Amino acid sequence: VQVAESGGGSVQAGESLRLSCEVSAINYRYTSSCAGWFRQAPGEEREVVATIDDEDITEYHDTVKGRFTISRYDAKATLYLQMNNLKPEDTAVYSCSVMSLTSCTGASLAKMGYWGPGTQVTVSS
Repeated sequence: VQVAESGGGSVQAGESLRLSCEVSAINYRYTSSCAGWFRQAPGEEREVVATIDDEDITEYHDTVKGRFTISRYDAKATLYLQMNNLKPEDTAVYSCSVMSLTSCTGASLAKMGYWGPGTQVTVSS
């Protein structure tokens, strides 16, 4: 399984970005039944931003609710994170993780998922 993120960049506060996570796997939908986006800022611990489970039920970190949307497009084996109204505190390396899990949680993904190398998001004020 290979995972690759893209779409990061440098933006001003209030602007938007859409991150993509392409998954290469024999059975994408099974392998990615649980998927999520994480971020890690310098000097901080990695935190889960959003998750989506096999029934496309989504969960979000409180700090991004109403601004970020996680989604997937199975035909392209791709996971997305639409980020609107970005704030300087959203600056971090964003990574996606996927795994076949019966209990889809950020903690489970962090421990057992397949990871990409990450993409940098920088938001200036």
